[in-house]
Amino acid sequence: MELLNQKAPAFSAEATTGTISLSDFAGKPLVLYFYPKDNTSGCTMEGRDFAAHYEEFKALGCEIIGVSRDSLRSHKNFCEKQGFPFPLISDPDEALCKLYDVMKLKKMYGREYMGVERSTFLIDAKGVVAGEWRKVKVPGHVEAVLEALKALP
Repeated sequence: MELLNQKAPAFSAEATTGTISLSDFAGKPLVLYFYPKDNTSGCTMEGRDFAAHYEEFKALGCEIIGVSRDSLRSHKNFCEKQGFPFPLISDPDEALCKLYDVMKLKKMYGREYMGVERSTFLIDAKGVVAGEWRKVKVPGHVEAVLEALKALP
C-alpha cells in the first residue's frame, strides 16, 4: 500500500512524552519513522542520525517521531542512553504499524516472521504524505529525508 500524495493516516498513541496524535502537528511538517527494535545496531544508528540532524529539521519547523513495537519503558531507556531529542511511540499492538503498512514478512536464519520494515514517512503541513521510504538502508537516509523536507513548498 503506497501512501505517497495521500492524507496521512490519523493516529493517537502513547509516546515517551505522553499521548501524541497526528493532529498535534497540523500546519507543520512531520517525519514519522518506523524501526524494528530498540538498542539494535541499525536502529541505534538511524536514531543517532536523526538526532545529529535534529536542529536542521527543527529549523525547518519539522518534528521527528520514531515508532516501534517496544514498550514505553524500553523507549525511555533507549532515548536516555542515546540522548534522542525526539519522542518515540510505543506500538505493541501494531495498530500504527498496520495503519502505515510497515508490518512485513521477514526472514532471519531461515525462519519467517512478521516484523517492522524500516520505513520513513514525511508528512507535509497539510497532512499529506510528501515522502515515503520503505526498506530503508540507514547510511545516507536521514540526509535524503532532510533534502525532501527542504524541497517542500
